[in-house]
Amino acid sequence: MNSEIRDISLAESGKRKIEWVSRNCDLLRTLKEEFERDKPFAGKKIALSVHLEAKTAFLCLVLKAGGADMYVTGSNPLSTQDDVAAALVSEGLEVHAWYDSTPDEYNAHIRAVLEPGPNIIIDDGGDLVHMIHTELPHLIPNVIGGCEETTTGILRLIAMDRDGDLKFPMVLVNNANCKHFFDNRYGTGQSVWDGINRTTNLIVAGKIVVVAGYGWCGKGVAMRAKGLGARVIVTEVDPVKAIEAVMDGFDVMPMNDAAKIGDFFVTVTGCDKVIDEEDFAVIKEGAILCNAGHFDCEIDMAWLKANATEKREMRKNIMGYKLPTGRWVYVLAEGRLVNLAAGDGHPAEIMDMSFAIQALSAKYLVEHAGELDKMIIDVPKEVDNDVAVRKLNFLGKKIDVLTEEQVKYLNSSAV
Repeated sequence: MNSEIRDISLAESGKRKIEWVSRNCDLLRTLKEEFERDKPFAGKKIALSVHLEAKTAFLCLVLKAGGADMYVTGSNPLSTQDDVAAALVSEGLEVHAWYDSTPDEYNAHIRAVLEPGPNIIIDDGGDLVHMIHTELPHLIPNVIGGCEETTTGILRLIAMDRDGDLKFPMVLVNNANCKHFFDNRYGTGQSVWDGINRTTNLIVAGKIVVVAGYGWCGKGVAMRAKGLGARVIVTEVDPVKAIEAVMDGFDVMPMNDAAKIGDFFVTVTGCDKVIDEEDFAVIKEGAILCNAGHFDCEIDMAWLKANATEKREMRKNIMGYKLPTGRWVYVLAEGRLVNLAAGDGHPAEIMDMSFAIQALSAKYLVEHAGELDKMIIDVPKEVDNDVAVRKLNFLGKKIDVLTEEQVKYLNSSAV
């Protein structure tokens, strides 16, 4: 194997993490058994770039059980867990990733998992797809298609497709109901506050929390902040989402106004410079800033680093910056994904659903190789519903089923 990891001796620790996850991922465990029997990925190479922790590792093992040759890297320099990477190598997977990689190392790892010539790409943020199109286009004919995990990655894919640059089908996993309803809302909501709380050791109750963006992730972050006793302010650019936030019981105002009074700030927009120079000019003393969007550009870290008059590490994953105003602000996890760079990411049961969608979408691509005439593909409804039905069964819940008469009524134009 040509793996590049920090330390293979960490494998046992990683295996214990993966075992714990497997005990709490009923869907993936069942799919692993099915894949071992049916081998849907026999002879196929899969390149995967997802936050490399235990839940992702279990997904990799499920795909390997289906016959795939796996080439694995992380999708964020600070979210890879070195013991988990070592565990995957010990299981025979090729892994190129380590915690706190430099930009050059990160790009080299992305390139390393693409160079074998993947048939399926599983991406989180779009870095694999971007590199294969811009730097390794000779490998594109090998690709059947791919799956994208995040809102940010989907925005990149839509832009590529609009410009005619996307050369193979991509399934928009993030748009599946069983992904964004649960992963983005409940998963992000819980894991963001897990990361904040374990890093800061500060109380949330009674504080003012500013949530930038009221998409599914923002809804989850705001809901959990409210549950912890915070007063929540939402900033938005979409008037409809702003009204929704108001009717959900939250205050709404521009970021520049919220900056003056907020204690905790969480950006969840997928955009850049959401907290910028104008906001730093008025921001409250001691404000704690973190990001839950995919890239580290939502807080203008470049301006902050260039203009801070003093910089001091306060504790692990908390960097203090003294602004030209004389006030201090504190940034968690270098402005990267706080739930992964300063935590363990989403709960296992939530990622069980998201990664089941990933695995079944990859299987769908293989089964329909050469038949798909669009580059942007929604997760098939039957895949989404299959995951929902399986999950309900594991939860011990049953639902009603339409009778033939009801089906006829619903499909009739007669009143």
